Amino acid sequence: MKVTDIMTSVRHRKGIKASEVQEEPPEKHWRLDGRVLPGRSFCGKVWKKLSLITGGFVGISLGVLTSIYFATLHENDLWFSNIKEVEREISFRTECGLYYSYYKQMLQAPSIQSGLHSLIYDNKTESLRTINILERMNVYQEVFLSILYRTFHIKTFLEPIYFYIYTLFGLQAVYVVALYVTSWLLSGTWLSGVLAAFWYITNRIDTTRVEFTIPLRENWALPFFAVQVAAISFLFRPHLRPAHERLTLLAVFISTFLFSLAWQFNQFMLLIQALVLFTLDSLDFLPRGKVTWIYIIQIASLLLVCFLQFFNTMIAGSLLVSFNMSTLLARKLQNNLKTGGLFSRLGKLFLHVLLVLCLTFLVNNFMKKVLNLESDEHIFKFLKAKFGFGATRDFDANLYLCEEAFGLLPFDTFTRLSDTLVLYAYVFVLFVMAIAAAVVAFQNLRGSPNNRSMDKLQKCTTLLKPGAAYNLVHTILFGCLALSTMRMKYVWTSHICVFAASGLCSSDTWGLILKFVRLYTPQRVSVMRYLTPMLILLYLCYKFWPGMMAELSELREFYDPDTVELMNWIKSNTPRKAVIAGSMQLLAGVKLCTGRILTNHPHYEDKSLRERTRQVYQVYAKRSPEEVYSILRSFGTDFVILEDSMCYGRRHGRGCRLRDLLDVANGHTMDGPGDDEPDLKPSQYPRFCEEIKRNLPLCTLYFTRVFQNKTFHVYKLAKHKKTA
Repeated sequence: MKVTDIMTSVRHRKGIKASEVQEEPPEKHWRLDGRVLPGRSFCGKVWKKLSLITGGFVGISLGVLTSIYFATLHENDLWFSNIKEVEREISFRTECGLYYSYYKQMLQAPSIQSGLHSLIYDNKTESLRTINILERMNVYQEVFLSILYRTFHIKTFLEPIYFYIYTLFGLQAVYVVALYVTSWLLSGTWLSGVLAAFWYITNRIDTTRVEFTIPLRENWALPFFAVQVAAISFLFRPHLRPAHERLTLLAVFISTFLFSLAWQFNQFMLLIQALVLFTLDSLDFLPRGKVTWIYIIQIASLLLVCFLQFFNTMIAGSLLVSFNMSTLLARKLQNNLKTGGLFSRLGKLFLHVLLVLCLTFLVNNFMKKVLNLESDEHIFKFLKAKFGFGATRDFDANLYLCEEAFGLLPFDTFTRLSDTLVLYAYVFVLFVMAIAAAVVAFQNLRGSPNNRSMDKLQKCTTLLKPGAAYNLVHTILFGCLALSTMRMKYVWTSHICVFAASGLCSSDTWGLILKFVRLYTPQRVSVMRYLTPMLILLYLCYKFWPGMMAELSELREFYDPDTVELMNWIKSNTPRKAVIAGSMQLLAGVKLCTGRILTNHPHYEDKSLRERTRQVYQVYAKRSPEEVYSILRSFGTDFVILEDSMCYGRRHGRGCRLRDLLDVANGHTMDGPGDDEPDLKPSQYPRFCEEIKRNLPLCTLYFTRVFQNKTFHVYKLAKHKKTA
């Protein structure tokens, strides 16, 4: 039996291309063999409504339980309700503390208006500079929460920090419900949603990190992205009523806008989504009109965010805006793209792709020159080095390359995903659907509107519905992103759960397989699509329920006495307007816990800030005390914090230690055994962070140690240069 015969269902409708054939209205039930069953009875309609209500209740319940589960894990891990306020704030590590500090800043302001003014004209985040926080960072969510907290007087029954973290855990409920709905839409049964939710929870280590990085931007953004994917999956359902289609487009717009507003990586995520739509539209899988609307929604959402962020040039000059504009323009220039035979279509498709890429390059370069945009150049340097297009000595690019989060996806991720069976199910469903997609793509490219032969039409397949096709390419492209960059795995792994569950519960998937092995009957399809997920759910409960209960009963406590001691010392022994220098990660906590002025911080998207950070980090390089003093004083520094972990760099191997990155960027040879590039030269000065601890006269001339413990050393800078 031919593969094309196995994977087709006959549509007796003359003169319509395969790509344009859509499902019949919901009043009729279509079997895989193309026969129509009688209209549903009254009992059938009642059963459908009952199933809808039950499924909705189950989905909401799973979302709420997931939210409670994560909140409990967070409480148990830190004993959050019993530790001091400074310890709670320190638990928001690195950039998380920076974002939360603006929520705290808004609440401490005398009024909402003065709080907004302090963000728009901020002079504490970067010393000697006044910056607009709302322009530079995605903190509108903190602003919105602070306004809610003040307006409704929530402080009478809930502390500010609890209102903040409970909102984030509540968004996890939205996230799970969105995954549940997407899986239900793709499979036609809410049992698929249950399996997707269970997989999301049992693979918690790889699907989310919300319980220990609460304020991270992705924890705000990904729930809205999941809602958007669910709305797009529903939008591609055939025969939507006009009112339903308009409401769905509105849902797509709102979710896209909120996602874009919440995360600085929005443009890159939406660019990949635009590539998904472009691929499927070019191969005639999706209705062109709906794809056009999504392109427009993406552009409109990003431009609205650009407006709210005071015309942030990084958004206006993004690749997404250039790509979508180029795609829409190329359509106008090539309106006969989907005509002709196979080779004609392939030739036109190649020219279309080439035209879109050239237009994107030209438009994007023009926009960057007009806007004088350089803020994202470090990303392209990083990508160039990451994918082997030449080594680089650029400090910023190497800083990313040496971070585990920006490396390849570790192999143990697949081991964990295999333990829950989700990886096996995912590969199985992906293989089946990829074959179906290949057959449909070939038929679409080969088809011609001038050829109305019934034999040709009978070989056109409609088994891969538009929504399923979208999610197939979505999971492939986002999978490539996750494999290349570990930090982005949370976008992919949650969709793995949805995609695998929907495929296992889909009558189309099992219909294809059973037809291939010549065992197809509607009854067998029903048995397989319901029995398989139920068995997997039983396995998951049997294997993981005891561990989850043990995890919920395990109690720990936050413990970081050195950092607590440092923060308390800064609050008690430094002026309120003191300028403090140090590592990006530590200074975010300094701002949150003490409110002191910083020289630099972890939000690394601004070119001038990246240069400032590299200069501040010279305290860990081989530079003279006088040079280091001059650099720090140029930023108005009063105190500098040195960390042993960064000075000695035991976390990374040679070549990736912070001091090694600085040495290479400065043209100096690295410490320790190993090869160096030939043009690197030994420095004439010892490493400053080591030399200063010896209290030599040359160091004490500029720096006085005022605090130290096992982890940190704080030095006060002389106000004016002293003479020897």
